[in-house]
Amino acid sequence: MKHFTMHFSEIKGDCRFNGTLATDRAGRLYDSRFRQAIRSARRPLSERETRAVEALTALRITARLTRQLMDRWAEKHGLSEGRLHVLFRLASAPDHQLPLGELADQLEVTPRNITGLIDHLERDGLVERIDDPADRRLTYARLTAAGGRRIDGMRAQGLEWQLKIAAGLSTEELDQLRHACLQLIENMTGKSVTEKSA
Repeated sequence: MKHFTMHFSEIKGDCRFNGTLATDRAGRLYDSRFRQAIRSARRPLSERETRAVEALTALRITARLTRQLMDRWAEKHGLSEGRLHVLFRLASAPDHQLPLGELADQLEVTPRNITGLIDHLERDGLVERIDDPADRRLTYARLTAAGGRRIDGMRAQGLEWQLKIAAGLSTEELDQLRHACLQLIENMTGKSVTEKSA
């Protein structure tokens, strides 16, 4: 069994951003090169349109860079991002197991894709298939002890790099970021808020 030690700098090394960051009068960051490109477009945008395009472009770049970091982090542990998601999902499931179809639904992948992911994880001894004795049509994926140890070892590192990404943001800013992202998800999916809690 390989043991991995990894520092945040190892996974962020190849992430690239070609913009030029500047701050506005309120001290908020913006990409001055992108803003100049917007302003020199043939059809000028309104202030609201400019803000929307800048915000969503920043979000898209953030998503791309986050995905690159996630891919590198998974690779450092000998996993693909898809396999990592399977392990985390099984780690949080009751009895650390789920039917393959339900796992595919939860991860929003095809049954064929989940079969391939489970094949690799099973070969590496991190997951095992279990047939349902009551229903021969059902097969479960279950996290093995080795898979549990792999996930446990990765959780602390995952939290560490997420905290480094969020460095400098206040609790209020993190709440606003979460809210803004989920509001965008509501807008894109048509799902509305159904619960309120403290």
